[in-house]
Amino acid sequence: MIKRLWAKLGKSSLPKADSLAPENIPLHVAIIMDGNGRWAKKRGLPRVAGHRSGMKTVKRITIAANRLGIKYLTMYAFSTENWKRPKDEVDFLMKLPQQFLEIELDELIKNNVQVRMMGTREKLPSHTVSALEEAIKKTENNTGLVLNFALNYGSRLEMLEAVKEIAKDVQQGHLSVAEIDETVMSRNLLSCELPDPDLLIRTSGELRLSNFMLWQLAYSELWFTDVYWPEFTEKHLYEAIQEYQRRARRYGGL
Repeated sequence: MIKRLWAKLGKSSLPKADSLAPENIPLHVAIIMDGNGRWAKKRGLPRVAGHRSGMKTVKRITIAANRLGIKYLTMYAFSTENWKRPKDEVDFLMKLPQQFLEIELDELIKNNVQVRMMGTREKLPSHTVSALEEAIKKTENNTGLVLNFALNYGSRLEMLEAVKEIAKDVQQGHLSVAEIDETVMSRNLLSCELPDPDLLIRTSGELRLSNFMLWQLAYSELWFTDVYWPEFTEKHLYEAIQEYQRRARRYGGL
């Protein structure tokens, strides 16, 4: 209802940053950046043009989130299932982290942003891994927003690997079956150094999680928009947070 009303009124009616309650800014926001290809197709452009435009949105939203006081921002950049896409598109996507960081790393450092990566390095090209490792190293002492790229990431694989590690600990006598609980599971996930997301945003009108942080999103607030990722602006981020602030998070209680 609220989204349809704002769509009729126009972008100018989207909320501003000063309309948000500063004491209730989500600590961790996760975003499924969807719709780059459809945005390009709608304009008669190749899909890679949408990915290039979406890269600019990453910077814009990262800076906006940092200014709002969000501490962790996880961006779903490439899933373990995305390898099924045409090779030309995959090759282009693998070049984007390097291009993004070459252009934007100085700006991220200036804004005290710390870069991290969550995913499997296997199968990733060396130039992709090198660019990310350089950015991680250069920003490791920054104390502002943590920009966490989920790259070659799949939640089911993540959970399977966590279960294997736990089973190994039990087998080696470091852990008993009775000691296995949610804390043990969480500390064996790739996101072990991050709090669970408070808010998940997905763009482009799709209403699914697409194998993204399935364990971690158990009690996250979900917000979906029809806006394609290249069109997603700071004001859409504020809209998502304003809706988040309207909700009561009871975690199964009353």
